[in-house]
Amino acid sequence: MATDEETRAARDAKLDALHDRLTGAVDQLVSGEDWRRALEFAARFRSRSFGNTLLIWSQHIEAFEQGRTAAPEPTYVAGYKQWQTLGRQVSKGQPGYMIFAPVTGRFATSTPQDTGSWRRLGQFEKPKPGEVVRSRMVGAKPAYVWDVSQTSGDPIPERPQVAPLAGQAPDGLWDGLVALIEAEGFTVERVPDADAIRGADGLTAYQARTVSVRDDLTPAEQAATLVHELAHVKMHGPDNEEASRHRGIREVEAESVAMMIAAAHGMEALAPSALYVSGWASSVKGKSPVEVVQETGERVRKIAGSILDALPTVQIGSGDPPGLTRDRPGPARPDRTPTTAPEVTEPRRELASAVPAVSTARGL
Repeated sequence: MATDEETRAARDAKLDALHDRLTGAVDQLVSGEDWRRALEFAARFRSRSFGNTLLIWSQHIEAFEQGRTAAPEPTYVAGYKQWQTLGRQVSKGQPGYMIFAPVTGRFATSTPQDTGSWRRLGQFEKPKPGEVVRSRMVGAKPAYVWDVSQTSGDPIPERPQVAPLAGQAPDGLWDGLVALIEAEGFTVERVPDADAIRGADGLTAYQARTVSVRDDLTPAEQAATLVHELAHVKMHGPDNEEASRHRGIREVEAESVAMMIAAAHGMEALAPSALYVSGWASSVKGKSPVEVVQETGERVRKIAGSILDALPTVQIGSGDPPGLTRDRPGPARPDRTPTTAPEVTEPRRELASAVPAVSTARGL
């Protein structure tokens, strides 16, 4: 039987391997087209972190090339026991795709306003009377998921097919986006052409609290532009100091959110011209390009996910099999190396000195 030290060493070795694989997957994102494909994939698996989507993607491609699965791309992924709850069983000899899963701990305090007063509770320790208890992520561990093509059993419904006509936007998309922008305290207005908004497709004016979109675009282009501007509203206001320091990444984030929303609705989204990942990813001092890509991808995924959840539109799935119910992570348990463990949800170019009063996009 393995000792605790041997178990921890095995876990750490797997985590190191995961980091190496993730770094390799990020390094392969070179051009704007590479980034677009990664975002389209993330849109289909948005219930998982951006890093985990890249890990699933790279491992599935490897499995397909080795003939271990007949599906060129994964459709639905879940943990070993999660597939069993859906009446399916992982096929014999199918190794899982290793991803990161959170390790959580319980913390207690009687003065939650004081951030320094929280103390971590032991495994069986109870809080004192009057204390507030919260869980937070304290680390990561390796976990495994399998694609539906690696399982057999009860049938799984097909993924929703969403493909609007060329140039058209899905029903409810424009109105849903307008409602989200208005909920942020902005108004949406249409302008006749690019001359009215400095040659751009769309423009967000933070001081006037208006979002303008060209009226001479196709409905699909108008919707994509409105998503881009909604991303600016949610992510890049004048009070966002981080955004003000990295203007190039600000545009990458807004356009990336638009690409994910488009992908989730079956719409074609072209990668912006000259969007070379190495360019904007190397523009942040003190961070490696790999770190910047992961952080940017995760920010984009979270914002795009929140927008998609609020829209009354027909969308592709989130990567979870229909009928799967995820349990919330519980308190931390002694570390054990998982073999068939169920996966748990994981909780530029130039710098600008200040956020401008307006944010223009898609052409300016």
